[in-house]
Amino acid sequence: MPSIEIRPFKRSDRDQLATLVNAHVGTVLPGVSLSVNAVMSQLEREPDEFVVDPWVIERATLVVVEADRLVAAAHLVRYGDGEQVGADQRGAGELRWLLCWPADVAAGEALLAACLQRLTAWDVTRVLADSSLPAPAVYGVPDCWPHVRRLYERAGFTPGAEEVVLVADVADLPQPGPPPIEGLAVRRVVGDAATSFVATLGETPVGLIELQTDLTEGGTRSRLAGWAELWNLAVEEPYRRRGAGRWLVGHAADWMRLGRVERVLDYCGPDEHDALAFGTACGWRELTRTTRGWTRG
Repeated sequence: MPSIEIRPFKRSDRDQLATLVNAHVGTVLPGVSLSVNAVMSQLEREPDEFVVDPWVIERATLVVVEADRLVAAAHLVRYGDGEQVGADQRGAGELRWLLCWPADVAAGEALLAACLQRLTAWDVTRVLADSSLPAPAVYGVPDCWPHVRRLYERAGFTPGAEEVVLVADVADLPQPGPPPIEGLAVRRVVGDAATSFVATLGETPVGLIELQTDLTEGGTRSRLAGWAELWNLAVEEPYRRRGAGRWLVGHAADWMRLGRVERVLDYCGPDEHDALAFGTACGWRELTRTTRGWTRG
């Protein structure tokens, strides 16, 4: 392997780092890229992770440079050990992400070794790993990043749960149509953190669908315009398999079409066969599979 330098990230690395990040984002989400500012912001804090990010007490970003070319990079965090920190993160260190060009796996291996040394110096109780970038659906280790998966496996990391990432063209989703159950009505309300459509019979809620229709974060991530995420879909047991879920999807789809949303993401486990079958019937298809919850030692 040619001579390489492993060192802390410098601001002058930002353009090459964004190129490396976007090469990986673009294999998960077609046509999507992140601005340099979006990439840089994650190195300082992650406001989207409003539960976990306040537990972080130290951060570090390391890069590998070969002949002035950035070929690998990693972002590390150390969590506090106070009672307010969740049990899974308390005292732990985490590789928030580690990326390298597929032709530079040897540099990725050297970087991973340096990261583990840094985590040891932080005296963390255990080591976690992920590949969470500031874009929807880009978390865990997607199956379209086999070079990253091999790095983690060779370093002794154990994978956690697999999840399926689904995508649908909004144009292909059902139309709302008439209520499938007599007396069924729908109202649009503010949900916990997104727009909700609640199905009711009289005053009784019997189902809901919740979705986030703007993933641009107020326009700061413009390449995510036209993308949405389905956050929740639930129907009470007595009303399942009677068309209520599909009807709710139709109302959500009609709302997205009005807002010029073109694609919507969804997520489920590979063993959730009913959810996968329902999604496929409505128009979703598999985009990728990702494995999250990597641990070492």
